Amino acid sequence: MPADLAPLPARSVMLSLLLGSHPDRMSAADLVRAGEHFGIPAATSRVALTRAVAAGDLRRDPSAGSGQGAYALGERLARRQRRQDEAVLDAETPWDGTWELAVVTVSGRPGPERAALRERLASYRLAEAREGVWTRPANLRRPRAYAGDAVLSTFLATPDEDPAALAASLWDLPAWAREGTALLERLSSTGEPALRLAVAAHVVRHLAGDPLLPAALLPDDWPAAAMRSAYAAYQDELRALAFSSLS
Repeated sequence: MPADLAPLPARSVMLSLLLGSHPDRMSAADLVRAGEHFGIPAATSRVALTRAVAAGDLRRDPSAGSGQGAYALGERLARRQRRQDEAVLDAETPWDGTWELAVVTVSGRPGPERAALRERLASYRLAEAREGVWTRPANLRRPRAYAGDAVLSTFLATPDEDPAALAASLWDLPAWAREGTALLERLSSTGEPALRLAVAAHVVRHLAGDPLLPAALLPDDWPAAAMRSAYAAYQDELRALAFSSLS
């Protein structure tokens, strides 16, 4: 996180409000009023919303809300919200020591296809042990939907090596913990609304990179639970702001 953190631009504020909203839609009037809380003029917010729709980040839902309709997240950001929710909510299930394993079995694919597969596997919080071999502990509730990919062979297996050492080789856990702790301290010490939103955006972005490992494989000072609690409290702040904008 940069030391000289600046407020988010108007478009990022609009997207952050919707990413933290459940359901993921708000009227233009509510978004504009909420934007004013963060120091964004109404005209600037309206331009930002128009550009976000043009870019596919948002979509108009004329059937929702009042006669003005509502703005909702586009497909890409709706996927990001689901991943964000997985990071913030309790996504784990009891772990029996098994690991998910996905092995790429088709070679010679175009670069964009390889990149898309890497992104997809990473979105399921798998890490690449070596080229074409992806793995993680099988402790998450989410389905292994990637298992249907034609270029993969997928298994559940138990490694022979120490699982904590394997996890430490796949993820830089101390670096993640240091950054998470610094973000927590920054969020608790920031009161100005626009800067607080910017810090909260960094918090949830960092949580999206949490490998969500079983507790037995984590360092003792792992800050993820405290970060989830702090971000959930901040989401309550945003919901209260949205409700107050209606009055």
